[in-house]
Amino acid sequence: MQKFFSSLLLVAVSSGLFSSLVRAEVSFEKQVKPILESACLSCHGEKKPKGDLAFHTHEALLEGEVVVAGKPEDSTLYTTTILPPDADEVMPPKPPFLSKIQTDVLKEWILDGAKWPEGVVLKQVRRINFVKDIKPLLEGFYEKEFDFRNSVVPFDLDSSKLYELVNLPKDNDNILPRPKKREALKDNEIELLKNWILQGAVWPDGIELNVKDPPDFISGALPQAPKEVIDIRIKAVEKLIKQLEPTMKPYTDEIPGTGVKFEMVPIPGGEFVMGSPEAEKGHNANEGPQHKVKIAPFWMAKTETTWNCYTLFMYKEEEKMVMKLRGFKPELNAVSDAVARPTTPYVEMSFGMGTDGFPAISMTQHAANMYCKWLTAKTGHYYRLPTEAEWEYACRAGTTTAYSFGDDPAMLDDFAWHDGNSNFKYQKVGTKKPNPWGLYDMHGNVSEWTTDQFFPDVYGTIKDLVSNPFRYGKSLYPRTARGGSWMDKPEKLRSAQRIASTPDWKFQDPQLPKSIWYHTDAQFLGFRVVRPLIIPSSEEMHKYWTTEGEPD
Repeated sequence: MQKFFSSLLLVAVSSGLFSSLVRAEVSFEKQVKPILESACLSCHGEKKPKGDLAFHTHEALLEGEVVVAGKPEDSTLYTTTILPPDADEVMPPKPPFLSKIQTDVLKEWILDGAKWPEGVVLKQVRRINFVKDIKPLLEGFYEKEFDFRNSVVPFDLDSSKLYELVNLPKDNDNILPRPKKREALKDNEIELLKNWILQGAVWPDGIELNVKDPPDFISGALPQAPKEVIDIRIKAVEKLIKQLEPTMKPYTDEIPGTGVKFEMVPIPGGEFVMGSPEAEKGHNANEGPQHKVKIAPFWMAKTETTWNCYTLFMYKEEEKMVMKLRGFKPELNAVSDAVARPTTPYVEMSFGMGTDGFPAISMTQHAANMYCKWLTAKTGHYYRLPTEAEWEYACRAGTTTAYSFGDDPAMLDDFAWHDGNSNFKYQKVGTKKPNPWGLYDMHGNVSEWTTDQFFPDVYGTIKDLVSNPFRYGKSLYPRTARGGSWMDKPEKLRSAQRIASTPDWKFQDPQLPKSIWYHTDAQFLGFRVVRPLIIPSSEEMHKYWTTEGEPD
């Protein structure tokens, strides 16, 4: 009988009977509404809809003539969502694109007459991005054998095993994440999973979890000398800092022979509380527990690194041409020419968003490190990426609130470019208000690389005051970025927000193997440089510039 039933089911599927059953089950409230609210209303909502097409009400949808009831093949609301990702008219216009499950829901809904309950008005909700929001969260469960992909049912919380497991009581043996591997999910993390499932549980094709073993004890320190030597060196450095810190002033550095300049701002040494309290809106588990950190003084770039500077590093011939036009000889580059440079990109890397005065984007951490090495060779000043602790310390600028200007996200437009005001692209650096220490765009515009490996639970290993922590990278992924970007909601721009890199940032890179220089899919990612007051040893310089997993 079981064999007969299986055969009957197979016939039903192949003959299309099953698809008719699926059509009958499409729910506007549970399936269509979440898709439109999360994927469409950011461009086609009530306020200033693009192309004068609004989808927030049934009347507006019909007025736009994008749906022909019963005919999905004639409905652009559907046909534009199944175009190839590189098509000019594909919708949404930028990744993440709709999954086949989501486009099939739209198709079946239109086939059934595109019924819209009377009086229902749609409101834009934040779209959950699998690569940025869900993948790092699931990888942080440290579960190599658990079948995450098949533990969720799109649009259906009640049938999703994963959602059930994360909501179990904390003393239940079956709870995920398992207590021995990490603490239970915070409310905002559970909400992320919930909204992801309700929006269709999009899991892009070709993207897999990169689950590692849970860390036992994570030490971020560089190789240590005997304690007696350390004590002597610490005292000598502290004395030197006390002498030199009062002399630190803002300065402008120039890339020799090019006329291109960038400004550096002094950041005083001091202590601060790193991370965020659980009560902070948008708090993530990897931002706690809070702990005290001591930071030595350094200079930090006033703005994110711009294309004006970065293209001189990217394109060696362009640098030579600029120097020649300005009357400088190539001998000036004798040292800097020894530094490895990026291969020629296969696309225009600003993606049409602007270059003059705009932040450079889409580089790997390796590329940003090599830029710092090149810049050091060019200027004679030691530059590198900031550590994660240095970055948060400089971003906070002596504040303890969610943002450097306070806790109220309503003030964010004065200080940052984010998804609510960026017009879907990055903007020129330094055009918003600075933080209290004179740094621009620490919140938003583009996220910024730091030197550190990303460990989600590392804060829990810190018990006492720690000085200048640096978590040396032993794996290429994930590394840590900070600051949020023009693509992000306000809570992603908080001072404590941490971002884990992923191989999916170069998902569309056609090269095999993938480029070591470009994160083509990370058009939200840039960096800024720092210069420590005390110059480290050459060994330590190399540690900060080149970590394991990267080319040497």
